[in-house]
Amino acid sequence: MGCGISLNNDCSLKKTERAMKAAVLIQRWYRQYVARMEVRRRCTWTIFQSIEYAGEQDQIKLQNFFTYLMDHFTPTNSNQRDLISHIFTEDEVYKETELEKYFDHETIELPESYTGPHIDFPLTAAHAAALVEAFRHKQQLHARYVLQLLHETLKHLKLLPNINRVCTCFCEEITICGDLHGQLDDLLLIFYKNGLPSVEKPYIFNGDYVDRGKNSIEILLILFAFLLVYPNEVHMNRGNHEDYIVNLRYGFTKEVMQKYKMHGRKIHKLLQIVFSWMPLATVIDQKVLITHGGISDTTDLDIIAKVDRHKYVSVLRPPKKKKRHNMAEALSIRGARTSEGDIQTTNMDSRHALRRLSLTSTPCYSPGTRKRSPHDISRKVRRSVEEELEKCRRQVGFSEPYEDGKFSLSFSESDSESFEVCESDNAEWKQIVDILWSDPMHQEGCVPNAVRGGGCYYGPDVTEKVLSRHNIQLLIRSHECKQDGYEFCHNRKVLTIFSASNYYELGSNRGAYVKLGPDLIPHLVQYQVSRTTRKLTMKQRVSRVERSALRALREQLFSHKSDLISAFEKYDNNKTGRISLNDWATVVGSVLQLGLPWRVLRSQLVQSAPEGLLEYHAWFDDLAIEQPTTEHVHQSLLETLYRNRSNLETIFRIIDSDNSGLVSFEEFCQTWKLLSSHLNMEISNEAISDLARSIDFNKDGSIDINEFLEAFRLVDKIHYTEREGSLLLTTPGALL
Repeated sequence: MGCGISLNNDCSLKKTERAMKAAVLIQRWYRQYVARMEVRRRCTWTIFQSIEYAGEQDQIKLQNFFTYLMDHFTPTNSNQRDLISHIFTEDEVYKETELEKYFDHETIELPESYTGPHIDFPLTAAHAAALVEAFRHKQQLHARYVLQLLHETLKHLKLLPNINRVCTCFCEEITICGDLHGQLDDLLLIFYKNGLPSVEKPYIFNGDYVDRGKNSIEILLILFAFLLVYPNEVHMNRGNHEDYIVNLRYGFTKEVMQKYKMHGRKIHKLLQIVFSWMPLATVIDQKVLITHGGISDTTDLDIIAKVDRHKYVSVLRPPKKKKRHNMAEALSIRGARTSEGDIQTTNMDSRHALRRLSLTSTPCYSPGTRKRSPHDISRKVRRSVEEELEKCRRQVGFSEPYEDGKFSLSFSESDSESFEVCESDNAEWKQIVDILWSDPMHQEGCVPNAVRGGGCYYGPDVTEKVLSRHNIQLLIRSHECKQDGYEFCHNRKVLTIFSASNYYELGSNRGAYVKLGPDLIPHLVQYQVSRTTRKLTMKQRVSRVERSALRALREQLFSHKSDLISAFEKYDNNKTGRISLNDWATVVGSVLQLGLPWRVLRSQLVQSAPEGLLEYHAWFDDLAIEQPTTEHVHQSLLETLYRNRSNLETIFRIIDSDNSGLVSFEEFCQTWKLLSSHLNMEISNEAISDLARSIDFNKDGSIDINEFLEAFRLVDKIHYTEREGSLLLTTPGALL
């Protein structure tokens, strides 16, 4: 009997031991599985962020190029509305009386057929809540009401200081939201979970309300309505996307023009002014600083509090101050010094003058950037000959010969001094750029933000120094998408809040907001707007986002095809058409400059490499297939288009002066010539003309901007073939 009990115990112990071993193996497998998913997730995230920041850097380079041209192209005839004059003149400045007249909403009739929401002034909480419900049901507010709401908002914003001061003693908690980027569903979900703004429920919104998403204007109108109803409980900081130059690239300008058509231009112009009057920061209980981007080692809240913030309609444009002398007189003197039809020129290749800024000028202010004096600029620009200037003017599209008094391009010491950057204005501008564009980093110090092209990276020592100087205990900022919607850094003294969930792709990230009570302890709330991802497994969610990231990366690779092949050939000494995988990773990293772990991504991008060697011509065939249906379209022109699609759209939006969405053949050619100058590349007139004709589908002599940009795009080949992961190169006439 005793033996039987002993045997049973032994069996039981062995079963338990086997079960424990199985549990350990399962646990180990699961940990490895989660670790692999995390590696894939982080690689995917890095791809998205690298491409996003590269786009921002391109935008700043393009703006710098325009700024350079504006400084050196001087239209002298106000009646001559040629293209260059339209692009490069400074923004219109409206006096108060002119502003009232230009944006007069009462001249706009409300049609009887209008079924959207109605609002009356002064606004009530019921009006604001009705707007929320109307936009939830996809209704649109009439332009008459939009202009009236924006005008009332502007009057209110003008009364506010640069830094709002908020106290928690009058409420239980204050809610702080980060970037929304036109994603109305996220704002609606925040209101559903947390409640609408009210006296008992104050909110602080930390910028970047617009761009990328489809409902930027609706978000602004809702927030402006609540701002007017609860001026002491709703606060709105400016973000780096509350900037009309950024809006040209990232979609808000296009959204306003499409939704409000004939009144879109007035609405857009008024929004530019409204953005310039938004406060720059908010401080809670003198202890918590809230600003969009962050700080730098030179951030001084006392200086920021005194800035004339409305001067900076675009933060990307540094301030210029004209000396008090008669510019018309200077121009007439300059004209007298030259014979009729001639023009003073400089001694350098004028193509270099046009592209100089993209190569040598400083990006948006970054700490440590060396400032060039007007005399330095003058010496570099003052070397040219008449033949080269003629080449330059042909390149930017003037077909008629110069006539005295029409347009001049000349430089001298006195001319360069006529546009000086006032030191005080420059210091102000630096402060604003830093708080709107900067990002924290783990290393100590403060360095230029070369990834974005503007602002700086600031370390924990900088945070400690600036917060201690102002007796602040916590910095809340936004500006960066975080996978969990938030992130602490710098010994928990910096909190990043990002409120746009699914920012890169459905399932890519959560959104979050933070609530602060009198104890100033952050209480974080996460969420995700989704009706499908809840049913997906971890692997399915990661795979879905990964496919989207790899598709974007393949577009980048294919748009650099010529440069990559040239670089591959340098490593292919024996002209075999094959290179090692290590050489492949080195070349791709050096050409694309995205800072990605290419060796980790190799298995996702390289399907076959016998004996560790890649046939790089065949690799492009696997990666993407080129099937041009228009023989007139040059391959080099196609690659340039794909690579600079966003730059092209930005220039198109500037050139489209009447916001019709249409550009003439001449304007289309001007756009390409400006882009080629910016990129320092030769594109023949014949190639541009052939391209224009190939996409004028109805042969009416004009080109629809949206149709043009849609016609040239990389389409995921999975929709057309069974080979997942490949891409199809679409040209005009394909896939129609």
